[in-house]
Amino acid sequence: MMSDMIQSAASSKQLHFVLVHGASHGAWCWYRIRTLIETSGHKVTCLDLKGSGIDPSDPNTIFTLADYNQPLFTFLSSLPPNQKVILVGHSAGGLSLTDVIHSRFAEKIHVAVYVAANMLKYGFCTDQDFKDAAPDLSEYGDVNTYIYGSGPDQPPTSVIVKPEFQRQIFYDMSPIEDSILASMLLRPAPVRAFQGAKFVEGRGADSVPRVYIKTMYDRVLKQEQQDAMINRWPPSQVLCSESDHSPFFSNPDVLFSFLIKAANF
Repeated sequence: MMSDMIQSAASSKQLHFVLVHGASHGAWCWYRIRTLIETSGHKVTCLDLKGSGIDPSDPNTIFTLADYNQPLFTFLSSLPPNQKVILVGHSAGGLSLTDVIHSRFAEKIHVAVYVAANMLKYGFCTDQDFKDAAPDLSEYGDVNTYIYGSGPDQPPTSVIVKPEFQRQIFYDMSPIEDSILASMLLRPAPVRAFQGAKFVEGRGADSVPRVYIKTMYDRVLKQEQQDAMINRWPPSQVLCSESDHSPFFSNPDVLFSFLIKAANF
């Protein structure tokens, strides 16, 4: 069945997917999806945002979302005129998608696909925004390690989920080899950049079609949170994946098929 999907995708015109990772992750997390997309004959770009993956920046020096997103801005600026991409964001990568949608890059995006992602039209501006989109992991105990790069008397500059909780929270339905790979590659995320994410509505805010892919067994963004974001800023289409928070590991074939479907929306 998947080979039929790949052949069908390959028979259509070549598409360009740009995959944006979530907090603590990097371009590496998309390796299964990249394989499926490239095998189907399409182009794919996987980016490391600043302080992520193999980017050498120290996440404790990244205080704004604009700084964190600079590699994405640079890439979109380099696209030839009239070329559009399918922009895909996972988890906190949804903030990066919304940032570029509000900015001058809206005309570069054919469709924005939010995968178990923060989808807030104006960012974290109200208590309701934090309730709807900020993960609440308190039921698992003391799961986070905070780093105070500006000093112990200042707010934390980065955060990472402790190794003993990573599989339980992020990858509980994923192959063990993928969660082990992730445990070797995760990096602290620039917490201030996310918490300070606020958007001034630009002309592109509602001009870009959006697709939301819900993850039905997500332990990071609960069902009620995903539904709340969908209801507050309705996308063009909602698709549901029987997966944990990381469908690129736990359900890659279905995620691939959803991305192809979204691209042809």
